[in-house]
Amino acid sequence: MRKMALFGILFILVALAGCRSEPQAVSFMVFGDPAEFAAYESLVEAFEAAQDEVDVTLSHIPSQGDYRTKLATDFAAGTPPDVSLLSFRRAGAFIAAGQLEPLGPYLAESDVIAAEDFYPITLESFTWNDQLMCIPQNISSLVVYYNRDLFTAAGVAEPADDWTWNDFLAAAQALTQDTDGDGTIDQYGLGVEASLYRLAPFVWQNGGEIVDDAAFPTRLGLTLRPAQLALEWFVALQTVHHVVPDRLAEASQDSESRFVAGTTAMYLNSRRGTPTYRESAAFDWDIAPLPRGAQTAGVLHSDAYCLSATATNKDAAWRFIEFANSPEGQTLVAQSGRTVPSLVAVAESEAFLDPAQRPARSRVFLDTIPDLRLVPLLSTWDEIEGTASEEIDRAFYGDIGVEEAAVLARDRTEEYFALAARP
Repeated sequence: MRKMALFGILFILVALAGCRSEPQAVSFMVFGDPAEFAAYESLVEAFEAAQDEVDVTLSHIPSQGDYRTKLATDFAAGTPPDVSLLSFRRAGAFIAAGQLEPLGPYLAESDVIAAEDFYPITLESFTWNDQLMCIPQNISSLVVYYNRDLFTAAGVAEPADDWTWNDFLAAAQALTQDTDGDGTIDQYGLGVEASLYRLAPFVWQNGGEIVDDAAFPTRLGLTLRPAQLALEWFVALQTVHHVVPDRLAEASQDSESRFVAGTTAMYLNSRRGTPTYRESAAFDWDIAPLPRGAQTAGVLHSDAYCLSATATNKDAAWRFIEFANSPEGQTLVAQSGRTVPSLVAVAESEAFLDPAQRPARSRVFLDTIPDLRLVPLLSTWDEIEGTASEEIDRAFYGDIGVEEAAVLARDRTEEYFALAARP
């Protein structure tokens, strides 16, 4: 009798074990340097430790350019990751092609996060035809990273919160030096990418627009006088004032590498540079807001977790996205330095405003949020931005004049505006 009872118990245990479902698989692809990748590894580990119903496979493409290429290729082939990170500037192409699952309905049903928890501009940047398509992970402005040691050595005052274009240029000039007297610049005052995205806030600060109509753009607006004057000022940083490396010097060592090496005093970047600078920069550094022109303005940097429309386990993928954007998930990534959290409560917490971590002036990212503006939400914006940046780059390094660059940027991108799908 006892043997029969034991056999019955064993039979039940085996049956229960056989009924236990396998975890639902979800694939997640990210880009970034090792410090950034480590943050996402921690995120996935924390999610999987909290539950056993969903198994997330994390893949990593270090180069952002390679990531974008692979993502486009995978979507075109019908084999995209279930969850991916997309900038609002590039999400339009995937949305217009019907490749992303709208996440507004999921958010509306969530007991973990709600729309009112986020900075509104981040939700706006991923809204298409009144549908929220992706859940924003971060909100960042473009800021000036600066080497405090070089400022001190040159006797230059650190940037004030209300500094101007003239203050910015004067600092860059004082910090551009031939330290060994051989006639070659050894230390540059500034490093900046010569692109439309970097130029945009300076155009807005000068009272200009980067497109002809912010509500319904049909062409670039760089030929209009306020915008062209901002482009002229931007280009002159290299061609006239030589506070930025010329094309040959930039090719031999890019400006971000120079900043990390301590031979460039200021570098313009979003928050995503912070983990690398914390890990690799052997000097004291901090951040400052962009210098102001006739008015203040900044350009939004925001990435979001997006769900593929072809994902097999959509509910499981949503659970991961929901966790990643919960206070716990955003806190984990914020502690790496990678993000300015899109959740207001986490952005205002010590997880982001950690006084023991650089940059000491992290609140600059929050104080400048009211000044942030969006580039247009168009399916072809990536092509528009890339093509225009080619002409801006040529002007920046003295190959063509500012007026010619503005005209060429306008004319070469007109077809992309004509082809664009828009909200």
